Amino acid sequence: MSDNMAAWIDSPYADLTIREAPMPKPGPRQLVIEVRAVAVNPLDAIIQSNGTVMYGWLRYPVILGEDVAGVVVDTGAGVDDFAIGDRVVAYAMGLEKGRDAVSESGFQSHAAVDASLAAILPATTAFEDAAVLPLAISTAAAGLFEKELLGLDYSRLGSAAPRDEVVVIWGGATAVGGNAIQLARAAGYRVITTASAKNHQRMRQLGAEAVFDYHEPQTPNRIIEAVGGSAVAGILAVAVGSAEPCLRIARATGATQIAMASPPVSFYEQPRLRGLSLARIRLFLKLGTRTALLQVRSRARGIRATFIWGSAIATSPVGPAVWAGYLPAALASGSHRLYPEAHITGHGLRAIQEAIDDLRRGVSARKLVITLEHEAK
Repeated sequence: MSDNMAAWIDSPYADLTIREAPMPKPGPRQLVIEVRAVAVNPLDAIIQSNGTVMYGWLRYPVILGEDVAGVVVDTGAGVDDFAIGDRVVAYAMGLEKGRDAVSESGFQSHAAVDASLAAILPATTAFEDAAVLPLAISTAAAGLFEKELLGLDYSRLGSAAPRDEVVVIWGGATAVGGNAIQLARAAGYRVITTASAKNHQRMRQLGAEAVFDYHEPQTPNRIIEAVGGSAVAGILAVAVGSAEPCLRIARATGATQIAMASPPVSFYEQPRLRGLSLARIRLFLKLGTRTALLQVRSRARGIRATFIWGSAIATSPVGPAVWAGYLPAALASGSHRLYPEAHITGHGLRAIQEAIDDLRRGVSARKLVITLEHEAK
């Protein structure tokens, strides 16, 4: 058996297949980690369900997976802040355009990751708990801090004096939302968010000063009242269908920026089949119509509504500021909580496909995690 095994997706829409993979070699400023835990993301399910519609640059077979935690086993040139044997959590970038969708992806025994998107784990932190973090915190950071999105000040992240400016986060109980609450608070901003009633206490523990139930029709008005006369620095729309209420809040509060982490429709509402089905045609017509209407309505009111691409932080100052400047100390002190809660659904690469299928059926305020105890040996 090879020293490296992976869960491959051999063609669009296919189930994952377990077999040998090349052992990754670290490029400059990269680490190779022996992966001990991975988490599944909506992105994995969406790529599997949509074929080449969104990620048209992928050349199959490829390996999915963004969230990894494990032990450093090799380092590339220019790495001086990590050493072999370090326990780390990292964002695997293989699926992004121009990256290696084999060696740099997460669903395998060993993965090559950028040192700039990795952080040392405290000795007391379990790999499976840490695996919930990478894509969620990176997407939250992009939405909050990238200039093309909300453009918030992150220069004193983790030590910022409190500000009177408010950040509204619609969808605080999501993986992105829960990390965005913490990052916004760490940068000094006040946070108002939404979540179902059962998650309100958890949102306050993460740092939100006010939480409202997104099921309630009056929630946009209640958020507007809670803002009062304070300036709204920006609005983060995370959950599917969140753009419309966020636009209403922006109009009423004078906010000019909305960063959107989710499309206006759910990509799970289609069969995982090749070709054009009626369900897929309807979904993309709905997507195009709603997106166009949103842009027209927002621009007419001087509001910029922009979709988040989490990997943007890899090539901007935001990545190092969050992953190197903030995260190691915040994890060590416990000031940044690992959110959402890890739910271990299985062990070994063969458990990943079932976890992705479970994700399609719906998961709330938790992350599906698989542990890897090295079947490659």
